[in-house]
Amino acid sequence: MKNYEVKILKAGYCHRLGPTKMRADGTVTLIKGPKNIIVDTGGPQDSEHIIDSLLEEGLRAQDISHVICTHGHGDHVGNNNLFWDAAFIVSHDISKGDLYTFHDFRSGESYSIDEHVEVMPTPGHTSQDISVIVRTKEGVVAITGDLFENEQDLVDEELWRASSELPREQEKSRARVLGIADFIVPGHGDRFRVKKA
Repeated sequence: MKNYEVKILKAGYCHRLGPTKMRADGTVTLIKGPKNIIVDTGGPQDSEHIIDSLLEEGLRAQDISHVICTHGHGDHVGNNNLFWDAAFIVSHDISKGDLYTFHDFRSGESYSIDEHVEVMPTPGHTSQDISVIVRTKEGVVAITGDLFENEQDLVDEELWRASSELPREQEKSRARVLGIADFIVPGHGDRFRVKKA
């Protein structure tokens, strides 16, 4: 069986420009393997970059089986329309076309794509945030959206607390992910290795 690989198509960023403005775009990630999955689709300005990056991987938009959006903010869902034939998991909604499937994320239950890829609820940044856990040959990769802004927020908590709707829940979700992941792909930065205590 072919293994999954996790590839960042575009690393996100977030730069504050003062108390009321910032420049931000979400990380766009490809999970390549038995199923080809996009996690977060960036902002609308990223559409050409996404298509070109997929072509470099030998893929077209039609080859994507699932689009998973960690939460519903515009810099994470801006190109969902590129993948009209995919199944979508956007926060707690699961759909394919106009058919919706109900899953109890609120109880903490994960949703399995297959034995190597699962979607787990990780509330905090918003009440309906999710993260994607991928088992690869190099270890467990967690694609977390804004549960982690970037690697620096491990030492400067204000980086994630400033935009957290539910900080206590986010603390719990972050601890849970840090306990299982070898690598994290954050919402606004490059992948980093989890340093185990």
